[in-house]
Amino acid sequence: QVQLVESGGGLVQPGGPLRLPCAASTSPFSMHAMAWYRQAPGKQRELVAGITSGGSTNYPDSVKGRFTISRDNFKKTVDLQMNSLKPEDTAVYYCKAALGSIVRWGQGTQVTVSS
Repeated sequence: QVQLVESGGGLVQPGGPLRLPCAASTSPFSMHAMAWYRQAPGKQRELVAGITSGGSTNYPDSVKGRFTISRDNFKKTVDLQMNSLKPEDTAVYYCKAALGSIVRWGQGTQVTVSS
């Protein structure tokens, strides 16, 4: 049962923007905390953006000011808007949903930042 589907990945030049949508079939979507994680080759999976059911957001210093997470509870989507991309942003990006102890992951989408 697929509940989270990421898209929008691809190749982008340094400094460019990219938007990653995550479409959710979870219910009730509005009660879930949502997040984007990424995993680069040889590195641990790390949080890049989080948003609570109430709309509060959280970003690590590495992406603060460049990435923005948002949600649309009617469309059941979560977007990650990435700006001023750097080569070190290259990774597989994963959408995550959490409701209490229940956690769901998307399949991941590749983002490559290169000239």
